[in-house]
Amino acid sequence: MDHPPYRVAQELESLLGDPDDPATPFSHARCLELDENEEFPSDICRVLEGWGLQEFYIPAEHGGRLTDYETVMQVMRVVARRDLTVAVGHGKTYLGGVCVWISGTPEQARRLAEDIRAGVPVSLALTERAHGSDLLAGDVRGEPDEAGGWRISGEKWLINNATRGSLLSVLTRTSEDGGPRGFTVLLVDKRPMTQGEHYRCVDKIHTHGIRGADISGIAFDGAPVAADAAVGGEGGGVETVLKALQLTRTMCASLSLGSADHALNIALDFAERRELFGRRLVDLPQARHVLASAAADVLAGEALATVAARSVHTVPDELSVAAAVTKYLVPTGTEGVIAELTRLLGARAFLKDVHALGMFQKVDRDHRIVGLFDGNTLVNLNSLVNQFRSLSRGWVRGTGDTAGAGRAFDLAEPLPPLAPERLSLVARRGSGIMATLPASVAALRAEAGSRPELKGALGAAERLLAVTGRVHEEMDAYRAVVSDVPPAAFDVARRYSLCLAGAACLGLWTHNHRAAQAGSTGPLWRDGVWLWPVLDRLLARLGEPDAGDPDAYPPLLERLRAVREAGELFSLFPFALHGPADRPAGAPGDAAPLTHASGAPGGPPAAAAHAHTDTRVAVGGTRTSEGTSC
Repeated sequence: MDHPPYRVAQELESLLGDPDDPATPFSHARCLELDENEEFPSDICRVLEGWGLQEFYIPAEHGGRLTDYETVMQVMRVVARRDLTVAVGHGKTYLGGVCVWISGTPEQARRLAEDIRAGVPVSLALTERAHGSDLLAGDVRGEPDEAGGWRISGEKWLINNATRGSLLSVLTRTSEDGGPRGFTVLLVDKRPMTQGEHYRCVDKIHTHGIRGADISGIAFDGAPVAADAAVGGEGGGVETVLKALQLTRTMCASLSLGSADHALNIALDFAERRELFGRRLVDLPQARHVLASAAADVLAGEALATVAARSVHTVPDELSVAAAVTKYLVPTGTEGVIAELTRLLGARAFLKDVHALGMFQKVDRDHRIVGLFDGNTLVNLNSLVNQFRSLSRGWVRGTGDTAGAGRAFDLAEPLPPLAPERLSLVARRGSGIMATLPASVAALRAEAGSRPELKGALGAAERLLAVTGRVHEEMDAYRAVVSDVPPAAFDVARRYSLCLAGAACLGLWTHNHRAAQAGSTGPLWRDGVWLWPVLDRLLARLGEPDAGDPDAYPPLLERLRAVREAGELFSLFPFALHGPADRPAGAPGDAAPLTHASGAPGGPPAAAAHAHTDTRVAVGGTRTSEGTSC
């Protein structure tokens, strides 16, 4: 099944070349060198900007290429699969601008689009050293000045691109008493200010992962900010930020998906070549179980993220649920995948220059930060707990936007533009995605009536439906919880997240499995090859007894091995990786030239050939002397 967002991402993949070739600008060797030196990847960012990556941070209505969030997610997944530091360092500009796309004036949006297109880096400045995720405790203060604007004072800390960025969306206390209406988002422009007088940059913080990223801070001292810098009006800052975080939390899935792709490929290559006890590692039962389970978890994350990214457009008033589930489940799922693959790799998971240049240890270190971005695990689970009342009531009544969820599932359905005004802090009628679960199970039951090969998937789906009912009953005990959330409520929210992921997977499969049987990923969709193990893994993570049916996994493992051998991404949709699929055993990452269908060594596979589009020309953009986001 050819899926348009993956076609756009394929264009970037083809442009970037073979990451195992040290001569490639965006190579694994170069990324490791930058990481060792804790150096920002400026040269790689310039390559991405030459292609026009920054255009995907600008909504189409403002002249950019952001037409749908699923495409943006897949484009950023390409970058994250090669190096998470680059994805985090460059992609921060989208996070910095999203408040304007949601609540800004047309003039603010026009000016910001021009700056981003020109390569001006933008940051989102929320956190402070003393307050962390407690946004309502923020001390950075905006005092009215004589010109109708503000004088801003105070320090924001642990801010991505705080030093390199020229523009910052700063959550600022503009009322002495604070509170939900006491904060304003100010789009602060450093360029007309005087460094040392109006602001100073807080030194880069040395981090365990993403070592080359500009994780630093900024301190303001009566810095002048114009009256037209308020985004969403004075006092609307907290609401604007919370709505913006629904989008950014959903897009964070791209970072985890790319990391999981990379880690799985490294581990599979090792297992195919490593010999123990006279047998290849991939032929040993325990190794096969680890690889197949990891493969199922990767596809579960991809399916959930696909539905969540599409629901940005089709069910924006319920995004508070889908975003929180996605931001909690996809990063933690990837952390679990990396942990399991670490045990498979053994010492080579930690060593440098032994297997795959030592990239696995970098993927591991880098990805640990993703769970902390835009609200950590507890913040997202707490967001779900706060909605237990409406979610449990919606489940009982069968309410929620099931039609919108159906459009998110059905990949043949065109996505409408995002309607920011429909974003809501609470899903008042429940979750439409969750409400579709009984119908999806019924559809699978009807299909399995004449297709016995689907019986395994059906059994897992029936069990998921039963446990989902029990989870909603457990939610009732915490419907009135507002603060001081007990630990047991967080566990219920965790279990709710797994159930919603199952509903997303079933909805995606039931709406697309016939059309998806065409193309190179067709074998994954036929006979529930991916659906059964994915549901089985969700049941295991839910703690269901007797989950982990060994019959569910062998076909999935064979598909994983086949697509890797073919040089393709292990994914629900066709995607050709740029670079040779076969690498010599025992060499620290060096690869033999691969002759592709074109007959030329080192070029992209024929299936990956795409004409590169200069997006700056396509949308009438220009490059100015302002520079790049590097």
